[in-house]
Amino acid sequence: MDGSRDALLHGPLFSRRNPLDRSNAASRISAYVYGNILILAALIPVTTTEEHVGILVVVGTALSTFVAHAFAEGVGQAVRENRALTPRQRWEELRDSVPILSSAVLPSIILACAAVDWLEPRTAQIAAEVAMLVRIGGIVFVIERLKGARPGRSTIFTALLLTAVATTVVVVKVVLTH
Repeated sequence: MDGSRDALLHGPLFSRRNPLDRSNAASRISAYVYGNILILAALIPVTTTEEHVGILVVVGTALSTFVAHAFAEGVGQAVRENRALTPRQRWEELRDSVPILSSAVLPSIILACAAVDWLEPRTAQIAAEVAMLVRIGGIVFVIERLKGARPGRSTIFTALLLTAVATTVVVVKVVLTH
């Protein structure tokens, strides 16, 4: 990776020819998985009323998970290398944790639509949960992309299976709590 600020912030994430090295890919997919699962978990118990649409719960979950993940990954790397991290390595840990923050964007926008009365709170809640289910199913495609591989039939089947499992969790939540 070159020393430019763009490369430091983005690495080869947007390059179709240069997949991430295994370590960076593992860090980013770990952050992506954490973010999606924890945002869905944060959405599930949120009650939908006119006054409470869960935006702060989603944003708070994303921010706290981002900080915790970056810190934990940094500590783990320092232990593996048996030395303190350089400032560049700290930035790289933050960069690799950004997928956690991206997990909160779409559900927050959907919930904000309820806050400004564009959607009913319950509709927004369900739409935000569905968005997270799609992202969770999409984890399989993200993994393939980070490996530099093209998705195939097994990728699609695995994505559908993963989405079905996550959907079951949400359906159980809706049945038991609504």
